[in-house]
Order: sequence, then structure tokens, then C-alpha cells
Amino acid sequence: MKEIIQTTQAPAAVGPYSQAVWTGSVLFCAGQIPLDPATGELVGSSVTEQTERVCQNIEGVLAAKNFTFANVVKTTVFLIDLAEFGEMNAVYAKFFPEPYPARSTFQVAGLPKGARVEIEVIAVPL
Repeated sequence: MKEIIQTTQAPAAVGPYSQAVWTGSVLFCAGQIPLDPATGELVGSSVTEQTERVCQNIEGVLAAKNFTFANVVKTTVFLIDLAEFGEMNAVYAKFFPEPYPARSTFQVAGLPKGARVEIEVIAVPL
């Protein structure tokens, strides 16, 4: 079983992918960048501002399945500059409760629309 998750609480997909896919036991969420769901425009110039918007977008996708950040078991963070890890991490910690999900963080050469950060999550029922 595969259910496609779509919500207006997060930006619409900007390519041939779904915001999230529910498999009946796992919610696989596409990476979120700091786009305003209403306008599709990039929000913020600092990694702090952008991480805040990214987490709000993730919250919207999770809510579409009646999930919260507590349901998240794995995250992958993409940064264009690992020197901004501390700033991203400070915002991230405000959204993800203990016990924290597993996480991988990578520095990448670029992200869509010039974003500084992208985060994808995997969530399961509690």
C-alpha cells in the first residue's frame, strides 16, 4: 500500500515528487527547503531563518498524517556550508524533542532555489 500525502501547510512539490509517501507503517517525507507554502518563495537569508521555515514546513507535512516531530525516527540535513551547523542545530533542537531521532548531516555543493538548508525526515506511528 502506498498513499501520497499532500498538504497546503507545506510548499507544493517543485518537481516530479510527492511531499510525502505513507507505506502503511512508515512516512517518508521529501526534503523541505525554506519556501513559503503560500507564495513558493524562498524565506530568509540566514541559515537560522531558513531552518525555522524548513522545520515549519516539515511540521505541516507531518500534521497531514496526524504526526508530530515526536514521530520522527531519522533526519537527513543538507547544508551548503558546514560552518553553519551550530546555527542550524540551535533551531533544529527547538523542534525535535528527546529522545532525538537519528541524524546525518552533509555539506552539499548547492540546493534548489539557492536555499542554505534542506531537511528530510522519516516518521513512524508512536
